[in-house]
Amino acid sequence: MHVNFIVLLVAAFVPLLIGFIWYNKNIFGTSWIKAAGIDEEKSKGANMILIFGLTYLFSFFSAFAIQFMVVHQYAVYSVLANEPGIKDSNSGIAIYLKDFMEKYGHNFRTFKHGVLHGTMGGLTLALPIIGINALFERRGFKYIAINVGYWVVSMAIMGGIICQFA
Repeated sequence: MHVNFIVLLVAAFVPLLIGFIWYNKNIFGTSWIKAAGIDEEKSKGANMILIFGLTYLFSFFSAFAIQFMVVHQYAVYSVLANEPGIKDSNSGIAIYLKDFMEKYGHNFRTFKHGVLHGTMGGLTLALPIIGINALFERRGFKYIAINVGYWVVSMAIMGGIICQFA
């Protein structure tokens, strides 16, 4: 299986787009600013090009990782990666893999399935990471809920896109 970098580049825009909506002052933005203790005066001097550029880069890293959660076929390649003859298209293992992928290569490759696993990833990865950091930063439940909600929605949509199109 090959990595579809075009799909990953598209999916990496999702956190930016969701962020524009999620952290809008009319949605969760005002509550988030209060919960995060952000001084609006300090935020005015931020280098937004750097912030959005790095956000996109980090989102690409997330998309790269999410593909292995939502596309189960990668696991087959992972299990067989060191088998002798795997790179020889005429070997028994390569023929087996080709036949297997022809028969099962499209199983569970839907947007809906990707959303399921993206959501699970958000809950099992984003929640613990954000939650632990927030506890040590003495942030409240609202801060955790807003940020985890953002990542669960972002990872769900990213997972759907990647699973359907990668």
